[in-house]
Amino acid sequence: MAEEQNTPLAEAAYTWMQKRGVNIDDISQLVYDLQQSYIQDLSMETCRHSVQRVLHKREVQHAVLTGIQLDLIAENGDMIEELQPIVDKDEGLYGVDEIIALAIVNIYGSIGLTNYGYLDKVKPGILQTLNEKSAKQCHTFLDDITGAIAAAASSRIAHDYGSSRD
Repeated sequence: MAEEQNTPLAEAAYTWMQKRGVNIDDISQLVYDLQQSYIQDLSMETCRHSVQRVLHKREVQHAVLTGIQLDLIAENGDMIEELQPIVDKDEGLYGVDEIIALAIVNIYGSIGLTNYGYLDKVKPGILQTLNEKSAKQCHTFLDDITGAIAAAASSRIAHDYGSSRD
């Protein structure tokens, strides 16, 4: 992560995301795809900056690290017997992963919720990769967290753009 002085927590969140197959450019592409039809001169650099700003929020770092830790526990088969198959399959009625993601989405208001809902349904780009169950890694939490970061970064851009037009 560039631009600002990173805390150890920010570095840990970013490093763990990379270890699990997610990078800023993947998320920035989701942001760009969400916002390009609304903002004529949108650049990938603007999207990347917005993702980095979202990742600098402590509550986002907490959600990232908590979600990845839960994915690792599930991946290693160390969840309690009743919960393990639910998390392994990322069952539709298991909403705890979405609840953690909503902690990120809510930082930037209601537009974040609609952006997140769209990403969670369509699963474009890196979200599709993370959602594939054939991989040896469990991403039950990280796919939703990644989508939430993209939704929050998109909302941040929408708010910035809207206030510059008001």
